[in-house]
Amino acid sequence: VQLVESGGGLAQPGGSLRLSCAASGFMFSNYAMSWARQAPGKGVEWVSAIHSDGSSAYYADSVKGRFTISRDNAKNTVYLQMNSLKPEDTALYFCAKGPFGGSPRGQGTQVTVSS
Repeated sequence: VQLVESGGGLAQPGGSLRLSCAASGFMFSNYAMSWARQAPGKGVEWVSAIHSDGSSAYYADSVKGRFTISRDNAKNTVYLQMNSLKPEDTALYFCAKGPFGGSPRGQGTQVTVSS
């Protein structure tokens, strides 16, 4: 299993970023996928999950209405569109195989929200 995240960076409060996660080494279309994050000095927080066929999506209350998860099974890629970013969204974001944000997961991409 290999999961490679990209798209992180520096954004201003109220701004947007789109994260991508390229998956390989397993039958991507058979698995739910998820995003989780870890802020400095804090534990891992589950952010969002999407059904294997993209028919259902789930969000943590902290991001509901601002983040959108999606996937392209033809490209073995899962996305996280992040809008209306807040400083408290600053974290290392990683994608995971399965719905719970646990292992296996990628190395992550850093998102920093600051003016």
